[in-house]
Amino acid sequence: MLSFRRINYFLILVCSLFISSCLDSNIIAKSSSPDKSLKLELFYENNGVYYSLYKNNKPIIDKSKLGLMTDKFNFADNMQVSNVSKSTMDQEWTQVWGEQKIVRDYHNEVLMEVVESNSNLKMNLRFRLFDDGLGFRYELLDQDDLDEYNIMNELTEFNFTEDSNSWWIPAYAYRRYEFLYANTLISEISRDKFSELVEFLNGPRIGPEAVQTPFTTQRKDGITIAVHEANLANYSSMTLKASGSKNMSCDLIPWSDGVKVKAKGALNSPWRTIIVGDNPSEIVMSTLTLNLNEPNKLEDTSWIQPGKYIGLWWEMIGTNQSSWGSGPHHGAKTERVLDYLEFGSKYGFDGVLVEGWNLGWDENWCCTGDGEDFRFYNPHPEFDNKKVAQVAEDLGIRLVGHHETGTQIANYESQMEKAFEYCKKHGIRVVKTGYVNDGSQNIKRYDKDGNLHMEWHHGQYMVEHFRKVLETSAKYEVSIVVHEPIKDTGLRRTYPNMVSREGARGQEFNGFMPIDYNNKPNHTTILPFTRLLSSPMDYTPGIFNLKEYRYNSQDDRTINTNHQIPSTISKELALYVIIYAPIQMAADLPSNYEGHPAFQYILDVPTDWDNSIAVNGEIGEYITMARKDVNSNDWYLGSITNEKPRNLTVSFSFLDPNKSYKATIYKDPKDGGWLAKPEEVVIEEKIVDYTTLYDMNIAPGGGQAIRFEPLK
Repeated sequence: MLSFRRINYFLILVCSLFISSCLDSNIIAKSSSPDKSLKLELFYENNGVYYSLYKNNKPIIDKSKLGLMTDKFNFADNMQVSNVSKSTMDQEWTQVWGEQKIVRDYHNEVLMEVVESNSNLKMNLRFRLFDDGLGFRYELLDQDDLDEYNIMNELTEFNFTEDSNSWWIPAYAYRRYEFLYANTLISEISRDKFSELVEFLNGPRIGPEAVQTPFTTQRKDGITIAVHEANLANYSSMTLKASGSKNMSCDLIPWSDGVKVKAKGALNSPWRTIIVGDNPSEIVMSTLTLNLNEPNKLEDTSWIQPGKYIGLWWEMIGTNQSSWGSGPHHGAKTERVLDYLEFGSKYGFDGVLVEGWNLGWDENWCCTGDGEDFRFYNPHPEFDNKKVAQVAEDLGIRLVGHHETGTQIANYESQMEKAFEYCKKHGIRVVKTGYVNDGSQNIKRYDKDGNLHMEWHHGQYMVEHFRKVLETSAKYEVSIVVHEPIKDTGLRRTYPNMVSREGARGQEFNGFMPIDYNNKPNHTTILPFTRLLSSPMDYTPGIFNLKEYRYNSQDDRTINTNHQIPSTISKELALYVIIYAPIQMAADLPSNYEGHPAFQYILDVPTDWDNSIAVNGEIGEYITMARKDVNSNDWYLGSITNEKPRNLTVSFSFLDPNKSYKATIYKDPKDGGWLAKPEEVVIEEKIVDYTTLYDMNIAPGGGQAIRFEPLK
């Protein structure tokens, strides 16, 4: 029997709930993630739809507006909700390659059906709640009277409840994604602030104050939030417009005529994604973006092979001893390429990248979108492709092709079929594409009447181009590594031949930029929590010659002492675990690897994983990742720090509890670091198991890399 006090309390509780329900009568739906840690509320007010999001019962996204505005209809303040339904999905799927083999798709869904009041056109708002975040999108249904239309604005808001610490790069800027990250409060986001803290933005002030996604922010309570998008197709890419407050909103990159999206008939927008974790390490492990993409569309994927490659690249971009174009220093000469093939074959590499192999490099192609002279199936006279292809086949190693377009899209698309046919004929199964162009709205597009328009790199025109490249290359069984890409939004699940992208400041900035302008030691401790949330990255790690590596010019072979890579050899090894890519480069010259004991780690480390664990991490400070080889029981660990020395106690609890392991450890010397003895490596062995607590001392700007081999 309940006591009077308990009955009274129960009645008060019931009344409180009833009053709360009355007060919140505009809430038309609620849902939660499967583990109940995330809660979603949907509101209907003033003929519009809003959402809010909670983590551990704490509000993290305040009431935020949803909607689409077109030139013909209004799904913003002119909506009627006709139905709301709920469902649950729990299934597993297998990746062709990836950070983990098996991915679980477990989510609760809310489907809201709405009608535009004037036209009676129908649209769905679909929400999916996972344990690691929320995804939602707009679905314009196939229906009468929905012909051609232009989306003029998407009203999606992200009203954060806290003006929290954030990491971001600017949108509408000349180098697209290739910037160091600013670290400010949300309310401080602006071009002026970026110019003050990171790099002076000297381009024209086109477009609003906005940032690229993924955009990451961390609250005072540790909760970490990353906003991005998934399944970007037939649409423009999303940036986040800053307001000078803690509120942000969707800003779609426009066409040259101001239209955001050109559409006809039914259309699904990309998913708007909010990845949420209790701490930064949790967002690193999110599979939300992948789960919101369509399943693999390629029937046969046996030709997509993860692996490692070397290449004729660093001697151009880094050491400055060779050139892409004709002349005495032309790098892609037959005999030089054969040397790389011999070295690669000797050490078991899967491929050799050759840049400058084709015609077009001698013209004024960089960096204004003028790549009309590039030919993608016409070798340079000094490159005997038939001989090189035959030697590669005899040695059991593949050529990695290279298509630099200079963002001359019409020229590239006119040759694309023959270019990939050429690749298949000559045994090239991976192509690195490039879109070098120092300008965001600098993409030449010719309409059906031959008129020239200048489009944004991130707009719908380029989104559709990049997908066209993927679909065409798949026909000829060629995988793609994109440099200067459109950002990834999980497309690698649908087209697993999309193996990697650049899309951030990579190692090349350490190659050609002097000390004051290169990547800083903290850069690679920010990337896992920002850029790497979208896709694998072709960062090109593995540089061993970190000082005195760059010539003044190709003719002047004296060393330019104003260049130094802000890393250590141990950190370069750790990056093979930290920065994931299924096709990884060993970027340094073969001569710097030959006979070096640390080279063994590069030879050992896989590029395809059965499982991955973010052991620890703080954005811009440090991160430790552990990954298990998909083809053995070996584990690998990488840990890196920023410019500060770091003492971390790392648990090896991820290891099999029934096994002991030989741990081969590569670390900096005690008095080492990126400024002191960066090229010295200490290699030691320990016997460890899953109970081991390892005291890891990391030098300033350094790292540690470990291989764990099970003992018999």
